[in-house]
Amino acid sequence: MPTIFWLWLGAAVVFLIIEITTPGLVFLCFTVGAVAAAVTSTFNDSYLIQLGVFAVIPIILIPLTRPLAHRLTKPSPQPTNVDAMLGQVGIVTKAIDPDTGSGMVKVEGQDWRALAEEVISEGTKVRVVKVHGAKLIVARLD
Repeated sequence: MPTIFWLWLGAAVVFLIIEITTPGLVFLCFTVGAVAAAVTSTFNDSYLIQLGVFAVIPIILIPLTRPLAHRLTKPSPQPTNVDAMLGQVGIVTKAIDPDTGSGMVKVEGQDWRALAEEVISEGTKVRVVKVHGAKLIVARLD
């Protein structure tokens, strides 16, 4: 095997190490390009053709892998704490009266003070639409 073959493989390993330490799949495209140039070096001694292969492969792969990289590196938002309460269904344990501001709701086994725009009787199912401080703003579940 020619020496240039091992140089291209060494470059591929360096690009692979960089890819492992960074997100985005960009350096993986350069790794593939370096491997393709190494394979080309076994058939052709022209450095210009090897450099051309090394340049063209990443130019083709980067636009093709960007959507995949974006999907893989984009974190999915996970609601936590009270934000996770939004949309949850609960049961009114103490009638909700918007005039007095009284009412209690049990959501996921926890009792919360609750407010609503209408009077909601005890035992009615409600959905959490907003969290205001330590109170849940709820609406009757249809």
